[in-house]
Amino acid sequence: MTDLVAPDGEDRIAWHVELLSEPFTLGSEEVDVALARLQAHAALHEWDLVVGVTELPLRDDNGSYLLAALDPQRHAAVLSLPALGGFRVRSRARRAVRGLVNGMAAPASPDEQRVPMPGLIAGWRVLVGMVLANRPWLLATGLKAALVAALATGAVATVDSTVWMLAASLSGWRLGVATVVSIAIVVAWIVIDGELWDRPEDSSRQARERSRLYNASTLLTLAIGVVIGYAVLFVVNLAWALFVLDPALMGDSVGTPLGYGDLIVLAWFVASAATIGGALGTGLESDEAIRAAAYSKREEERRARLASERA
Repeated sequence: MTDLVAPDGEDRIAWHVELLSEPFTLGSEEVDVALARLQAHAALHEWDLVVGVTELPLRDDNGSYLLAALDPQRHAAVLSLPALGGFRVRSRARRAVRGLVNGMAAPASPDEQRVPMPGLIAGWRVLVGMVLANRPWLLATGLKAALVAALATGAVATVDSTVWMLAASLSGWRLGVATVVSIAIVVAWIVIDGELWDRPEDSSRQARERSRLYNASTLLTLAIGVVIGYAVLFVVNLAWALFVLDPALMGDSVGTPLGYGDLIVLAWFVASAATIGGALGTGLESDEAIRAAAYSKREEERRARLASERA
């Protein structure tokens, strides 16, 4: 954003852009609160214009989702990243910030302006943006104890003859059910162990909807992260099985001819067992480590403050 320039005109000069990164405090989902806090920052730092770019979803007074809001009189504007949908966020955010700056520097109207999102897809678009902001693909690497436990479980189970017999006896639909159940158990365990479930701050409809949104983003983030971890475990277990196991020897042990295709079935079954073993490993992680692995920095800070307030 540092190459922003003032609108075309006789007094056209370059902007001096100052960047400040910090977590928005609680309550900033409400656009009036966000604009007021941004104006306070502008007064403190003696800024002419201020634009807040946040990973929080913005809500209007009627509860609808907003892409952005600007107040030319207060020289403040705020942009919600989740409202951009999560794809090509960088380029979209640059265009949006440029538009907000131009709207405050040469306002067509002095009144506050709000940019609503289309009603039918607003909730889904915000949800996708929040999930991608949480970086679910980094979940497995963030929970190191769980990853080690899952890998250890898989390595031991792969060379166990009892596991060979169980894998050979399972049909495809049973293996599929085992996959779904193991992923669901891990997601539920992480939510319970890390106290990640968001509760409404009051009994209002907006508070309940906000909690549902955050809980949906939590479940989707964890589910995607665990599925990615499951796929990694499957690949690692398959490579390990191909390296150390002989299908003919396995067939002699279980009493039925086996081929290399059966190693894929074995790796599939072991991945389900190792995933559940990894859930036990999350019990060795601190609550802070679980929140850091499951959420973006902003969401981690928000939930840490909520936990401290409830304590």
